[in-house]
Amino acid sequence: MTLQEVKELAGKGEGLQIEFKKKAAYPEKIVREVIALANTQGGTLLIGVDDDGTVSGQRFIEEEIFVMEKAIRTLIFPPLQVEVATVKLSEKKGVAVFQIPHSPDRPHYLWTEDKKVSYIRVQDRTVQASREVWELLRKSRVPRDTVFTYGKKEEVLMKFLEERGRITLKEFSKAAGIPFYMASKTLVRLAAANVLQLHPQESADFFTLKDQGV
Repeated sequence: MTLQEVKELAGKGEGLQIEFKKKAAYPEKIVREVIALANTQGGTLLIGVDDDGTVSGQRFIEEEIFVMEKAIRTLIFPPLQVEVATVKLSEKKGVAVFQIPHSPDRPHYLWTEDKKVSYIRVQDRTVQASREVWELLRKSRVPRDTVFTYGKKEEVLMKFLEERGRITLKEFSKAAGIPFYMASKTLVRLAAANVLQLHPQESADFFTLKDQGV
């Protein structure tokens, strides 16, 4: 990638497939962005670019790359392969370009306090993946036809969606009078079958009928 290409990419601003970092000061936090990109659509992490898209570069950019490569190698599970390149601004400053694939091994995750925590990209933000997002990421690795039965709880779900347009896990559990785990399993199964669309949120995810506006 050339300096001109970096500037053009930075000029588009942060989004679903691009993240800027001034420097790798907190690599254990930046790897969350890497995980989110790999779990969602893949993308690019630029180190040496300000939040506003200014390509300011970093001195000793090789050290920034070393720190990030170590964090990616030791903190992300399962292992994730990324491509890294350096683009020079001057003799002393450069930008690190991390190309992150849409990984076939998703969901990738961190170990946090003895539990697995995963992340996804929502527009220009990284959010923690819910259990339902995690399951859909896992199922999406090998797409296959999903069979489901249309029973009482599905009838309640469809009626709720017809009336309100969207539904959360908590709302479905309450409306159908079923435990959270059963409500979650039903929603994930219908989303995997392309009947529902999952909309990840920082607070509570919600579901709509597939291709329905929100």
